[in-house]
Amino acid sequence: MSRLLDQINGPADLKGLTLRQLEQLAKEVRQELLKVVSNNGGHLASNLGVVELTIVLHSLLDSPRDKIIWDVGHQSYVHKLLTGRKERFSTIRQYGGLAGFPDPEESPHDIFGTGHASTSISAALGIAQARDLSKENHHVVAVIGDGALTGGIAFEALNHAGHLGTRLIVILNDNAMSISPNIGALAHYLNKVRLDPRYHHIKGRTRRFLARSTVGTVLSHSVKRIKDGIKSLFFPPTLWETLGFTYIGPIDGHNLIQLRVALSRALQFNDKPTLIRVITQKGKGYAPAERDAVKFHGLSPNNNNDNKSKSISYTEVFGKTVLQLVRDNPKIVVITAAMKEGTGTNLVAQHFPERVFDVGICEQHAVTFAAGLASQGYIPIAAIYSTFLQRAFDQVLHDVCIQNLPVVFALDRAGIVGEDGKTHQGTFDLSYLGSIPNLVIAAPKDENELQHLLYTAVKARRPMAVRYPRGNGVGVPLDEELREIPVGQGEVLRWGEDVVILALGSTVYPALEAAQTLAAGGIQCTVVNARYVKPLDSPLVLKLLNGTQRVVTLEENVLTGGFGSAVLGLLADADIKGKRLIRIGLPDEFVQHGSQEQLRLQYRLTASSIAHRIRSSFPELALLEQPSARSKL
Repeated sequence: MSRLLDQINGPADLKGLTLRQLEQLAKEVRQELLKVVSNNGGHLASNLGVVELTIVLHSLLDSPRDKIIWDVGHQSYVHKLLTGRKERFSTIRQYGGLAGFPDPEESPHDIFGTGHASTSISAALGIAQARDLSKENHHVVAVIGDGALTGGIAFEALNHAGHLGTRLIVILNDNAMSISPNIGALAHYLNKVRLDPRYHHIKGRTRRFLARSTVGTVLSHSVKRIKDGIKSLFFPPTLWETLGFTYIGPIDGHNLIQLRVALSRALQFNDKPTLIRVITQKGKGYAPAERDAVKFHGLSPNNNNDNKSKSISYTEVFGKTVLQLVRDNPKIVVITAAMKEGTGTNLVAQHFPERVFDVGICEQHAVTFAAGLASQGYIPIAAIYSTFLQRAFDQVLHDVCIQNLPVVFALDRAGIVGEDGKTHQGTFDLSYLGSIPNLVIAAPKDENELQHLLYTAVKARRPMAVRYPRGNGVGVPLDEELREIPVGQGEVLRWGEDVVILALGSTVYPALEAAQTLAAGGIQCTVVNARYVKPLDSPLVLKLLNGTQRVVTLEENVLTGGFGSAVLGLLADADIKGKRLIRIGLPDEFVQHGSQEQLRLQYRLTASSIAHRIRSSFPELALLEQPSARSKL
């Protein structure tokens, strides 16, 4: 028996479906989500929660003429299924396949690229203003979750939209969850009035009474006061109407009839922005995800063949190390931006809940909040993904580093992250942090060195960032005793007279493997674990360069402004000439989605690619395969 989903090749195919057919389509969409995400990995619970909402949006709107902007964007899988990408849906988050987030390069239905939270209302307002300036007439809808709504940029956009009075629809997908459970006064407010039917019941009766009356427009102001009075009986004036929005809700986000009525009503408003509050359940339709939406927020692929799967992850090492540090020092506190499970800070929160602060999806606030704590003698550890710290650049510079405050930035997911794609790759932190005075930047070569660098960071009494990759470590044992690693001190792991390889972080072990491969052909390399990008171990680097003309830098960061650029700057400042230096890292482009292994192969960051690059860059080294030729070099 053929599926109804198989007949949907675009939004237009939804227009004539009956309610029963739409309900059947919702079931089939959930089945497809479960099948594909279980195999590929990805965001399951959030997409299960927006099935009916997405179906109704596309059944009433005319995409891409009407614009839908998804925030954060990871809940756009259903949207992709219904907008002509059904045949390729099995490739989502796979190398060369569909992206896991909206991507305008992928489809005209993806109006705006969204991978970071809280941006949809700002983008939608800009798109709506462009429509009005161009004298066009179409709808613009922003879908934002209650977790993303905690971000400051969302409120800036709400304030501006209400001030302008622009025709715009904001759908608040209220599921009481971001990744970790939502926190803050706004979440408490939403929960308080989530399903209270009293106001809506009396408001409806009042409207029907007034509709039957013949008092005319002279009582319009009195009618408004009556409506405001009814609202104040049950809860304070709604935040949304105070901001200038027409408010509709709350609506059952899994009831197709209610959703269609609410959206149809909102589409009729032409004089001001409208907010529809939709109550959904994350993981809807799949019992395990309904019970544990955090666990099923993001799944790893079933076909993950990581040969280091038995080793502990960097995130686990971070959590266990910080737990020990917090136990030993009452002045250490921990901050996360709605990512307790993702960063490993949940382990600390289980034992010291009063010293772990989840500020919501508010990285800017997280950093300045940390600065405030540090100014009063505390040592905050701010655990934030590399890609998300980008959002708080000014706070790092202005609030932490100018005042030289001892905030520790633990940058998880640094370097190539993988399937989440270009919005989530942590490939810029060395560049955007490297220009800031007072800030120490370090990267461990393995999980054991990570714990020592974290210990060093809390002892440093100055701003320090420690970047480390996503996934499991290399499998080395962990020392029982933590020790300080002197700031700015690298280490030589292997000696050789032909080439000096300066490697950083996750590239150190590939560098060692490449050196071993080259040694089998007679080429001897010195391999340095640089550890620190800032400050560089200048004495060690300059000393090593005295013995060779050939230098290679390795990093999992864009080359522009990265580790290799710092080494080049050192050579220029020291007026060292005649050295041949090649930089191996990421080019000046955004890294797409795929597994970490596939992407490292693509960008030639594997051991075999490094060895090949060294051979091809220094062709004279091929003579070393002939023992008698060494004296000529």
